[in-house]
Amino acid sequence: MTRLTVLLAVSSCLFAADPGFLQRQVADVKPQPDGYKPLFGIGDQDVDQLKGVARYGELTVGPGGTSAIVSYPAEEQIYFVEQGSATLLYGDDKVPIKTNDFMYLPVGVKHGVANSSNAPVKVIVMGYKIPADAKVQPTPKLMLANADDVALQILGQHGPTSQFKLLMGATSSQRDKLASAYLMNSLFIMDFAPGGTNIPHNHPAEEEIYLLLRGSGDMVAGLDANGKEVRHRVTQGAAFFFKPRTQVGYYSNAKEGQPHDLILAVRSRVDPFR
Repeated sequence: MTRLTVLLAVSSCLFAADPGFLQRQVADVKPQPDGYKPLFGIGDQDVDQLKGVARYGELTVGPGGTSAIVSYPAEEQIYFVEQGSATLLYGDDKVPIKTNDFMYLPVGVKHGVANSSNAPVKVIVMGYKIPADAKVQPTPKLMLANADDVALQILGQHGPTSQFKLLMGATSSQRDKLASAYLMNSLFIMDFAPGGTNIPHNHPAEEEIYLLLRGSGDMVAGLDANGKEVRHRVTQGAAFFFKPRTQVGYYSNAKEGQPHDLILAVRSRVDPFR
């Protein structure tokens, strides 16, 4: 075998591995002492792969427990209650929260979660870096809603077999339930009919994270050396981080009569001034 052949083979393997995404399984990630599982970003070994995303993970607060009370001068956060009920500590306010609640937590506002129930509460924590030269004012009041109150809709470019709940967008959004964020510009749930598809696509200037809340199927993450989509068999709890320009999609394996697959997805700008 010639040296050129070896180099070409190595190059092909590196391309096929596609560094354009990271993959995690929630159950396999070791929690920190405070109950937080760092899937991507701060606390994860591949933190340097992310640009605008500061952190993404699952926080578990046990019965009678309280999370750390945090405040960030240059990070906006979003919480999505994956399971359970608790109290959101927000500044001086105490607000009840429950499964499928989602909320925007602006820079400079102290927040945390207190659990007075007899069961654990699980919260997906999403954080985004606010550029040093950006001026972002905290929202005048807590912005909170529940996904059960957001209607499903079909977005034409994705076809009829997947429907979307548009939960949160940027402050300029006219279509989302909450228009509140700065760097994060789209938080949504995808609901797949049996055998449904999120048609493979990519975003040139945005990072995106998918979390499979329910179901099993094939996640598209990147392209192989021949330009064909690479599929990964996934089950509930699979999480993927996609860099800009990485091919992404999903194929549900659910059959008629089975519950619909659900994906919690969030997209954010790498360059907030674009």
